[in-house]
Order: sequence, then structure tokens, then C-alpha cells
Amino acid sequence: MMYSEKVMDHFMNPRNVGEIEDASGVGTVGNAKCGDIMKIFLKIEDGIVLDAKFKTFGCGAAVATSSMATELIKGKTIQQALEITNKAVMEALDGLPPIKVHCSCLAEEALHAALWDYAEKNGIVIEGLEKPVNDISEHENLDEDY
Repeated sequence: MMYSEKVMDHFMNPRNVGEIEDASGVGTVGNAKCGDIMKIFLKIEDGIVLDAKFKTFGCGAAVATSSMATELIKGKTIQQALEITNKAVMEALDGLPPIKVHCSCLAEEALHAALWDYAEKNGIVIEGLEKPVNDISEHENLDEDY
């Protein structure tokens, strides 16, 4: 199984590892099938994601996708943050082996879960944001993309 240089770089030197105290939103998502757990912390002010950090328990691809996802979301508006899909994360990493695509889905779901948490804490509705799942393997039978 071959990983791109970018995947290796984000695995060996992950960006934004850690927690944000008093985070505006926190999202935790897992995948029961592979045992990966991803937790993403967002600091949001005036509708802009100022900071993002993560803690991931999982394989190298899970670490790399969380690292890239937190890099992609920083400085974005909430609407722009919603557009960070698993495909965007994979493209930014120059691709993932097919067996590891689910890791990018985990990153997308964790971002969305953190945004959902932010919306709930602030009593707002984020257009186009769906309630996140705790376990992305629940999606697998419904949606071919996962």
C-alpha cells in the first residue's frame, strides 16, 4: 500500500495536535469497524474558524486526514468549512489508498460534528449541516461514497 508524500508528511509531522480549551465546538466521531476515533476542536469567532486542533486514535491515514482537515478549515467561514468534504481532504493529501478512504470520511464527519456542537451551543442553525453520526460505519450500507 503506497501513501503519497503529503500523507506521510502529515502522519510524521501532524499539524494542530492537541486540544483547545473553551473550544467553540468539539466533534468526536469513530469507526467501529477499524477502531479509529477522531476528536476535533474548533475555535470560532464572528463566524470564522480561527483555530482547529485534533486528537486522533487510529492509523497513519487517520492522523494524516485529521491533520489536513484542521489545516483546511482554519481561517474559513462556517459555510466554507461545510464545503470541506472527504474528497477535498483526500485531494489535499494527493489521494489515499482505497482501503483508507474511510479515514477521510471520518475527518469530514468530525469537522461537521464540531460545527454541529458549535451551532447547538449557540442556538443557531447552520444551513446545510446535518446531524452527525457517532460511528461512520453506520453510513456504509446507505452510501456508496463511504
